[in-house]
Amino acid sequence: MTKAGTTLVAADTPAPAVRLPRRRGIELALIVVAVLLSVYGYCAVGLAKHGTVPPGAAGYGAGLGVLALVAHLAVRLRAPCADPLLLPIGVLLNGLGLVLIYRLDLETPNDLAAPAQLVWSTLGVALFILVVLLLRDHRVLQRYSYVCVVAALALLTLPIFFPSVNGARIWIRIAGFSIQPGEFAKVLLAVFFAAYLAANRSALAYTGRRVLGIERLQLPTGRVLGPIVAIWLLSVGVLILERDLGTSLLFFGLFVVLLYVATGRTGWIALGLLLAALGAVAVGQLEPHVHGRVEDWQHPFASIEAGEGPNQLSQSLFAFAAGGMLGTGLGRGHSILIGFAAKSDFILATAGEELGLAGLSAIFLLYGLLVERGYRAGLALRDPFGRLLAVGLASIVALQVFVIAGGVTGLIPLTGMAMPFLAQGGSSVVTNWAIVALLIRVSDKARSRLGVPKGEEAAR
Repeated sequence: MTKAGTTLVAADTPAPAVRLPRRRGIELALIVVAVLLSVYGYCAVGLAKHGTVPPGAAGYGAGLGVLALVAHLAVRLRAPCADPLLLPIGVLLNGLGLVLIYRLDLETPNDLAAPAQLVWSTLGVALFILVVLLLRDHRVLQRYSYVCVVAALALLTLPIFFPSVNGARIWIRIAGFSIQPGEFAKVLLAVFFAAYLAANRSALAYTGRRVLGIERLQLPTGRVLGPIVAIWLLSVGVLILERDLGTSLLFFGLFVVLLYVATGRTGWIALGLLLAALGAVAVGQLEPHVHGRVEDWQHPFASIEAGEGPNQLSQSLFAFAAGGMLGTGLGRGHSILIGFAAKSDFILATAGEELGLAGLSAIFLLYGLLVERGYRAGLALRDPFGRLLAVGLASIVALQVFVIAGGVTGLIPLTGMAMPFLAQGGSSVVTNWAIVALLIRVSDKARSRLGVPKGEEAAR
């Protein structure tokens, strides 16, 4: 409409959409780099140990490349706006884990773990593809929150009926096949916590009584807080019976972080740290298995002074020290002296010795970037469930890395968990790929929303 040569624009005309670049080409380029780095590491191990390139290098590179390419095509087809860094980070960490396990296999020819880990990695990528293709909207999971918590509790309970392994009942072993149900339970509990806290966030934040008169620490009513606390206590109680204290600490940290994010009250962090400290002291004094690990943490070289030789923790510290700034080189370390857990709990020591502080810092940066992109995707969402789910999944990775890295470096007592993507463990690698798939789905929703005008977002 014009008047006196002036063009008038209606006030309700929607603003043009801001088209965010999808960056799938960047994702593909980063995946190629990740695969090439993994193949280079595989060849470096063979050259260091035998002076020749391993005969299976081409097959390893082709297999990893095909898996990564199919996963990329699934993202390109169903999640075109997803964060372009999540999938390449997963491919690089998984590829590096396979290289480190293969390197340690050369020291234990009668106990090979790399072939089985490759099979589990394939299953993990297959699960990633299924989640990306079939789960069109992450909010669908909110409808099945109570199904998730029932399944999680059932999975946590099953290992009680099976023999313990290395002092803990966390495995199900049948005819040579073994899984660790707690790995799958952590994702299911993250879905339940996110759904319940999203539905009750107002009641959790603005009702109840203050603790010690502190305004920022206000306990909700028992009717609101009771169900989720009961579920958390039940899951942690089962884990304590199974002596799986690492996962118990993980669940506790996940519960506190999500409660803080849902309510915005910093007092929950202080209360969580206090309860964690009290629980750690109590369990460390009462549980002999844990008490022994606390003693090893406080006196890592006691066994050497007693003439019994280095224990696992002291040998791990020696490996980190031997690595120096740039490392000894892949295949040239001696971290296998750590013993039976070198491929699982202590695999980070191999990375520290053979890649040095520089390589170890790069690995931690990859984990930090993965967590940061998960947080960013959650913050960009408007629905409370999606925000809490993204923060919860990213926090699982962050807490797990902290607990494991802190244990093997002597920062905190060793608890016994699998380093995400790096360590030997089929259940762990499959679960981590599921976490990356869910973060891909959440980030796709977040980034696509940013490119849509407000008036059109509701219509979608």
